[in-house]
Amino acid sequence: MVKKKEANINILVELDENKIPEKLIWSAPDGGVNNKISKAIFLSIWDHKNKESLSIDLWTKEMPVEEMNEFFYQSLLTMGDAFYKATDNDKIKDALKKFAKSIEKELGISKNS
Repeated sequence: MVKKKEANINILVELDENKIPEKLIWSAPDGGVNNKISKAIFLSIWDHKNKESLSIDLWTKEMPVEEMNEFFYQSLLTMGDAFYKATDNDKIKDALKKFAKSIEKELGISKNS
């Protein structure tokens, strides 16, 4: 029997005494990522049995609001691209991009981002 290939994605969360994230470290060795430090992680997981999206949203005390704005802005754009790859639906991809662009100024995102 041939063993199936496995890949691991690991997220290490260092917490302070109040269980607030101080450091987020992630690795995806098959993707060439090892012990990369991040200030925020937004992970969505599909629960097919209950037909609902579950999420893990973490950010460190050191994550400034300006970077959080940029993070969510870019996440919206990435979600549009991922949706298109999964469904070939460019109408929704374009709608997500349009929404992201509509809040760009409110979030203080510079045009050079």
